[in-house]
Amino acid sequence: MRQGMRWWKVLGLAGLAGVAASGVVMARAERRRRAYTPEEIRARLRDRHAQATAVTTPADDPA
Repeated sequence: MRQGMRWWKVLGLAGLAGVAASGVVMARAERRRRAYTPEEIRARLRDRHAQATAVTTPADDPA
């Protein structure tokens, strides 16, 4: 019976470690996202919009 309890404890600790690691990754991504200036964000959005609208669809392609 003690061996079964030990596995549950190990699984619980592994789950807590996974949650903590996820929080660290999310905090790091948030810091990276907030490091942009508003002008940089606007420029990136304009570039992404230009790329998205520049893609030709098969209906636009004369064949």
